[in-house]
Amino acid sequence: MMRGRPWRWLVLSVAIATGGVLGATAASAQPAAPAAGISFAKSQACITERVMCADAQDKYHAYGGKYVGHDEPSVLYYSNVPGAGNRNFWQVTLPKDPPPRVIPGRSWSFELTPAFWFGMALCDTQSYPEVSNTCTPDSDSNITPLAQHPGTAFMELQFYPPGWVKQFNSQSCDARDWCAALTIDSLSQDPINGTVLNRTCQGEILGGEEYVNFAFLTHSGRPIGVPNPLQFDPAVGGNPVRPNVLFMRPGDHLSVAMRDTPHGLQTVVFDHSSGQVGFMTASAANGFGQIQFEPTGTSCTQIPYDFHPMYSTSSPATRVPWTAHSYNIAFDEEIGHFDNCNNVDPNTLTCAGLEGAAGDQEPADNDEFPCFPAADSLRVQINGCNGQNTPGFDGTSYLKDWPDGNTFLHPTAELFSSPLTGPFFNTNYSTAAFEGDQPAIEAPQAGGKCNVVTGANCTIVPPTDDGVPATFYPFFSITRSHFGGCRWFIGNVVPGQTANDFGGVSQYGTLLFMPFLAFGGRGATVTVTNDFQNNLGTNPCRA
Repeated sequence: MMRGRPWRWLVLSVAIATGGVLGATAASAQPAAPAAGISFAKSQACITERVMCADAQDKYHAYGGKYVGHDEPSVLYYSNVPGAGNRNFWQVTLPKDPPPRVIPGRSWSFELTPAFWFGMALCDTQSYPEVSNTCTPDSDSNITPLAQHPGTAFMELQFYPPGWVKQFNSQSCDARDWCAALTIDSLSQDPINGTVLNRTCQGEILGGEEYVNFAFLTHSGRPIGVPNPLQFDPAVGGNPVRPNVLFMRPGDHLSVAMRDTPHGLQTVVFDHSSGQVGFMTASAANGFGQIQFEPTGTSCTQIPYDFHPMYSTSSPATRVPWTAHSYNIAFDEEIGHFDNCNNVDPNTLTCAGLEGAAGDQEPADNDEFPCFPAADSLRVQINGCNGQNTPGFDGTSYLKDWPDGNTFLHPTAELFSSPLTGPFFNTNYSTAAFEGDQPAIEAPQAGGKCNVVTGANCTIVPPTDDGVPATFYPFFSITRSHFGGCRWFIGNVVPGQTANDFGGVSQYGTLLFMPFLAFGGRGATVTVTNDFQNNLGTNPCRA
């Protein structure tokens, strides 16, 4: 059985035995395979959706009003057991897509989500709020008032669906297979004094002000290119190739383990269906690093760094103080990053015609960039755009194209367990919560009408370009997997599979108001809502 302890220890022992650290030089370069003539600006990676970056709460100061964040329905997990904030184990079944032939009503995983991921808060002494040069790993001593909080980064172990335009231009690694990457987002901003990383340095690093360490999981545990944001080369570290990178087939059953090591967080994926293992350790030896916070001048300094988990436990208090979401340990489905376009201009990567699905098309606005023609696709020959669907939420994610049991037209559901923690990965998290960051993406700076101070005009189902609620919004359900144990999935009701949908879209609950540091406020806070949340008070889907 997949639930047995030997599987868990096999995953970890393989990683430990093979090391997983890079020496003084990065792995040898691999040839790039970009889409037709597309240039890449590292500093614009978050804005142009080339990297799935964590949604920052203060978008105006972080991105100059350009970046609008992500629509991220999530399940959060809480436990007061020591280790719950830095050590866990999940089981996953990857979805299967319909045939690649384009017909009316058919959808594929890459249209619904550019990535799903598992998250964890990490120490980063050069990240927001820039008030301390120390952070004690794996410790709840880091639960402090915001103005004294240690610098925090957020780790996302991201899984990318196949079949469309290749990374690092869009989200697919392969025509048919999935891949995964360890990403770490840091925010180079001092909200106490109202300063940010100098503009010269921002222009040289992956993600700019919200910089990113990025590494695909590999069989050896060694990155295919240098992960840190200053030395990262998208033609090398962003170009997933065989035989180094772990590729996983649709329908494969996976075990996912995360734990701290002496040299940083280690993530391991064991593919039970193929017998292959991929892993990555967020260590200085593997090329991970911080960017020294220098708000003035024109320099940019990379500091080799071992990224360790921040907290011991997981609770509403173990948050990342600069993100829109309230989470630490979480599963997240990234949505709202795909829209159809009937005429893509390959020179400007814009939609030069009509956007939207058949039957609901309208002239393109400015929420589609970047767009790619069908000829750039690895398998499914369809035009599409990766923009945020903001402020008009009418892309594929907001249609009834989600898993619903019709496998001829729609993907199967991705299934994931609740995490297990403890020394032997045998302890359940006590509580689960649903959370969606709709207020953050419906706010005025994103072109919407949600008042994040009062909560007025903030809706669970976001509005379309026509000002009416989106046709559909995906929700979480639980089922009983034929591999044993309870599993979560997101989408629609699936006949014969859905055991409890927790009220459908209403499951996201009510507005959650949280304090954040006021930019330049010398430690003062403001209370706003970025999320809807429904804390279930229990974990209804125990492994």
